[in-house]
Amino acid sequence: MLRPKPPTMPQPTGHLTPPAVVVQPTTITPGTPTPPPAPIAPAPAPASTRPTVQLTPGTALALVGGGTAMVLVVGAVLVSMLLAVAVTATSVAVCAVVLRSLLNAERKH
Repeated sequence: MLRPKPPTMPQPTGHLTPPAVVVQPTTITPGTPTPPPAPIAPAPAPASTRPTVQLTPGTALALVGGGTAMVLVVGAVLVSMLLAVAVTATSVAVCAVVLRSLLNAERKH
């Protein structure tokens, strides 16, 4: 079996002295507040640097189709989650009814 070896603390090799650093206090002189910078006038914007978006009938149809598909997918996911909750609740209710009938039948005998 392997046996762990306890660590040994290393011994200092010589006499260590802290460095001789002397901290001397200094006087604090209050500074004069600087005036706030003058506001810079904004540069005039160019007439039209951004491209304009033009909706053609094909792109509008693609946007409507994509939106419809997204709504159908989200709706299907939500309906399936609701169905899963309903099935789980029904199974829990059936289990409760069966357990209740078993306990009542045991008390009668």
